Amino acid sequence: MSTPRASDPPCPRAHWAFFLDVDGTLINLADTPQTACVDAALLDLIAQLHRASGGAVALVSGRMISDLQGRLGALTLPLAGQHGLERRDAAGRLWIHAAPPTAKYAIKESLAPLLARHPGLMLEDKGLSLALHYRLAPTMAASVHRIMHRLVSRLGQGLELQRGKRVVEIKPAGIDKGSAVAEYLAEPPFRGRRAVFIGDDLNDEHGFAEVNRLGGVSIQVGRGASCARFRLKDVAAVRHWLASALEETA
Repeated sequence: MSTPRASDPPCPRAHWAFFLDVDGTLINLADTPQTACVDAALLDLIAQLHRASGGAVALVSGRMISDLQGRLGALTLPLAGQHGLERRDAAGRLWIHAAPPTAKYAIKESLAPLLARHPGLMLEDKGLSLALHYRLAPTMAASVHRIMHRLVSRLGQGLELQRGKRVVEIKPAGIDKGSAVAEYLAEPPFRGRRAVFIGDDLNDEHGFAEVNRLGGVSIQVGRGASCARFRLKDVAAVRHWLASALEETA
């Protein structure tokens, strides 16, 4: 048997704890968040992994929990939405970490003229955060980042910027995907297990860092600088790797 490359993750085990980003990790990125597709094959894979792991599977996403659940259909599992600002635990309890500050509404009003001038930009109000997408206007990247930074500096006391793939988000400071992972690992059925975090974007770096601190398995999807210790090529490779965790239970 050949020795795996340093970037290859170890073979997964069903008794680990799995924390999974969604867009760009389990499903391919779409032009807008609304057009992203969750297919039946993925739902079946996640359902099987959830059963095999004794429930130790959580989706940790920038999307709202209501959005995630709407795409999961009848499948119910732990969900962390808005980068950990809202979190549903394994018992079904919902935890909200911050109320939307007044500053968020002032920032939203300040962005209205920009959105009117540039229809390729899309502002997504998630309740606890604001995400300005420029996937349909990639040439505006520098302007979007500069404007959002200026608004947070001027109006956003207690807020911070979260950068992603062709999106800049304004969110309450101090809560992220890493803190969501830590909270899950303090609860059953995640407690005491080796943690896995898989993601593809800058907002996943907090999750990678937390899992690295605990000696777990951090996996970056695709290219780019990352603190993740392992790497998988694309969404198809992620699904194949997760499916291999089911082989030992077959």
